[in-house]
Amino acid sequence: MTAPTRAETIAHGAAGHRRGEGCCVLPGKAKSGLVPDAVKPEAMNWIPGGNFLMGSNSFYREERPVRPAFVDGFWIDIYPVTNAEFRKFVEATGYVTYSERPPNPAMYPDADPALLVPGSLVFVKPDRPVSLRNNLAWWEYRPGADWRHPEGPESSIAGRDDHPVVHVAHEDALAYAAWCGKQLPSEAEWEFAARGGLEGKAYPWGDAANPEGRFLANTWQGQFPHENLTEDGYEGTSPVDAFPANGYGLFDMVGNVWEWTSSPYDAAPDQPPQSCCHPNAGDDRSTRRVVKGGSHLCAPNYCLRYRPSARQGETADSSTCHIGFRCVVHKPPGG
Repeated sequence: MTAPTRAETIAHGAAGHRRGEGCCVLPGKAKSGLVPDAVKPEAMNWIPGGNFLMGSNSFYREERPVRPAFVDGFWIDIYPVTNAEFRKFVEATGYVTYSERPPNPAMYPDADPALLVPGSLVFVKPDRPVSLRNNLAWWEYRPGADWRHPEGPESSIAGRDDHPVVHVAHEDALAYAAWCGKQLPSEAEWEFAARGGLEGKAYPWGDAANPEGRFLANTWQGQFPHENLTEDGYEGTSPVDAFPANGYGLFDMVGNVWEWTSSPYDAAPDQPPQSCCHPNAGDDRSTRRVVKGGSHLCAPNYCLRYRPSARQGETADSSTCHIGFRCVVHKPPGG
């Protein structure tokens, strides 16, 4: 379950997703000669690649049809990129993330100038049931929200070094990956890895959402968006190793945070005009990238997308409290 588009949030008195002129130039040139350590095999697992069946015919239309796919072998991060890891990147390069930059007022002439300040989208739980047709009822553009301040300027990531970094736009993920000599996975690579060697199963662990009553991912329990029972132990994000790994030894491949991929989003022509993640399907889809895996905000009554085959298209300039990423390497470390 992802967030409304920038145009919608502006129309409702919030700055929303924004893109300023010249934003594709990375603002954080290295302030020293620091570079990361070489890619370490112990931080990544080798996925041998091969043929598999991608997608699903059993859930949402954008996942259809099931089709044969092939990926070459690759290394993939065992965990999503954490706050601690992202901090090292920022300290080494001086990089300024998308949500920390002020938007270009010329791009939004009708917006309230008071809202044209750095910020990001934050989930706010309603205190009562609301219509599921209006995701603006639980999303708020919050000035001062960024990767260091996930809930807003008064919050911090103290004690959350091992949580996935959030409030990162696609370009932020690309910048981090380039710095450490990695790439973002393609959608096919991500899905192959998430399945953990299981063919045609709904979840990385099988077909039961909670086998024997166990919660195997950080998701939403209760009636979304006003009732979170936290039966899995977490209200928001969780440590990246809080739940069991899949068959390939990878953690958090579903739940916790959505993850950016390198793949453009191509929806089927007959896809519904609205979905849980993207109410404005009229936007230029060439600006969207596939996100995978669902998040801690995914609930069966609204967004059952914490599955390997689930996919949504997210605008590349999106910055929210529930999207992160992990990286891949196509050449084995050291070789």
